[in-house]
Amino acid sequence: MSMKFDIQPASNPTPEKDRVAKLVDPGFGRVFTDHMAIVRYNQAKGGWYEAKIEARANFPMDPAGAVLHYAQEIFEGLKAYKRDDGGVNLFRPDANARRFKDSADRMAMAQLPEDVFIEAVEQVVKIDRAWMPGGEGSLYLRPFMIASETFLGVKPSSEYIFAVIASPVGSYFKGGPAPVSIWVSENYTRAAVGGTGAVKCGGNYAASLRAQAEAIQHGCDQVVFLDAIERRYIEELGGMNVFFVFDDGSLSTPPLGTILPGITRDSIITLARDAGKTVREEPYSLDQWRKDAASGRLKEAFACGTAAVISPIGKVRSVSGDFEISGGAAGPVAMGLRKQLVDIQYGRTNDPHNWIRKVF
Repeated sequence: MSMKFDIQPASNPTPEKDRVAKLVDPGFGRVFTDHMAIVRYNQAKGGWYEAKIEARANFPMDPAGAVLHYAQEIFEGLKAYKRDDGGVNLFRPDANARRFKDSADRMAMAQLPEDVFIEAVEQVVKIDRAWMPGGEGSLYLRPFMIASETFLGVKPSSEYIFAVIASPVGSYFKGGPAPVSIWVSENYTRAAVGGTGAVKCGGNYAASLRAQAEAIQHGCDQVVFLDAIERRYIEELGGMNVFFVFDDGSLSTPPLGTILPGITRDSIITLARDAGKTVREEPYSLDQWRKDAASGRLKEAFACGTAAVISPIGKVRSVSGDFEISGGAAGPVAMGLRKQLVDIQYGRTNDPHNWIRKVF
């Protein structure tokens, strides 16, 4: 299914001098571009209709809107990267479109065709390309869908709004990736088998905030969750997947099921295997992590996701004691993979898996 977007440019876009000022240090998710994509869904009207690119504006929302009561909501995160030749790349938007569809399926929401998802993202990048920061900055794209039917009965909504907004973001790490410290959450779990752990829905993130606050109280940057059944195995961070690197050159990462199938995670597995490394997707316990860090069998640990790409993990803190990984420094495997991935995203190196989609 393909839809033609009705393009309605903003009548009063941000003046150039204001835009330039905002792009100097945009931070993350605080500055927004002038436009958004919107597509509506109504079961009675036969599905998706009225695809538009229009000025970014508030949604009129009835107080009985389904999303406000029963949290039918999903989202994605991806970036557009400016190449040295002035063109713009998207990185694996087809994978985001597929995951968005899977999330919708699990949340009993209408499934958006993948080509409509990609078209909406590309149209926003095209109309707001002046908002692309230079250097290691990028344009962060946030496609999302909310249930918009007005009712208070507990059932899947029959109406939805799909939208894409965009936010210029600077480099996640000023002065290169610094190792992060993480707090092991032993009171709270993120997801159980059969739950929504593999879905990118707001509820998962809301449920992680209390644990993240606890991490900050303990002087840590991030929280890591254990499995919900045995409370032994590492699952993922509040918003990132995790990898372990061993002295034999192999890597390990928690298996899918209750964790988000990260696109950065999948890309890292592919690149590591391309380089001849063994990558295992298997459970890894907190006790084993502690032992392997102490014995030197574990050489590195790192988190990965769209926003930061790869963050080395330097220190792990928990109720049962703290430990460091390789003296708390960023390791060569994490940094090598990070460079390789970023170079592909910005079009500085070859793209053997056709991950790049050129918008321009």
